[in-house]
Amino acid sequence: MTTEPKHVLTLTRVIDAPVSALWRCWTEPELLNQWFCPKPWYVTDSRVDLRPGGESFNVMNGPNGERFENLGVYLEVVPQKRLVFTDAFLPGWIPSDRPFMVGEVLFEDAGDGRTTYTARAMHWSEETMKEHEAMGFHEGWGKAADQLAELAKTL
Repeated sequence: MTTEPKHVLTLTRVIDAPVSALWRCWTEPELLNQWFCPKPWYVTDSRVDLRPGGESFNVMNGPNGERFENLGVYLEVVPQKRLVFTDAFLPGWIPSDRPFMVGEVLFEDAGDGRTTYTARAMHWSEETMKEHEAMGFHEGWGKAADQLAELAKTL
């Protein structure tokens, strides 16, 4: 039995770049570093091990010296179609101290070299979903998607 999650934030866009370019931007660390968080923030040290249980890691750096490490694992990898990842587990399936979300990214060919791109942040509670909204989910993930689109067009 499958049910829809209750506490979800969603961003959907049609991006003027092919699925293959967007997939590369999500799965190649050197490309991920270029777009993954809204400027003036930037990402360094990305690691991508594309397999269920494989490590997902990056460091988000702020303009005032802030540094946030994001460590988790991939739950599902369907090449060119779907990525699912979470911070609920650390590599080796070790439960994390404070799970925040499960992320899902969907890539669908929209024709003419375009892609319907959907990014979802699924939370365990309404409280954590609202916390994510207050952190600027819509604006931040929107700006990051703009940066993703710009980078993907160059590939």
